Amino acid sequence: MCLLTFLLLYAMEITKSYLKDLTYKVTGAAIEVHKRLGPGLMESIYHTCLAKELEIQHIAFKSEYRIPYNYKGYDLDIDLRCDFLVEDTLVVELKSVTSILPVFEAQIITYMKLLEVPKGLLINFNVENLYYDGQKTFVNELYRNLED
Repeated sequence: MCLLTFLLLYAMEITKSYLKDLTYKVTGAAIEVHKRLGPGLMESIYHTCLAKELEIQHIAFKSEYRIPYNYKGYDLDIDLRCDFLVEDTLVVELKSVTSILPVFEAQIITYMKLLEVPKGLLINFNVENLYYDGQKTFVNELYRNLED
């Protein structure tokens, strides 16, 4: 873990409990969107509605957040974006697919690594029950080093 990242998370008083609560709020917002729209629509529609729901619930986020990338000391413009970066600590990726493929899981884990955030949430809106079938949470070493 990068010392600077650890110090920033510590200074922000980020704890496992805080992230659990934040994940619960974001999942609740996604469930609210899913209850109103149901499954089967394009991801962009869910994205727009979830952005509005997060705004309504006063949850700070960045939409279509451009992930900075430094390759061997060179800042590259590779146009890599995550769907949402919530409160600078939680990456949220949305899908509207028949099934979650391993590449989607690898994608969110990579985003978490590049952004140096401790937790990620993968949400698939193309399910009957979002709570049971449409969400998957990921944590990394940054998360494991946080206080409870």
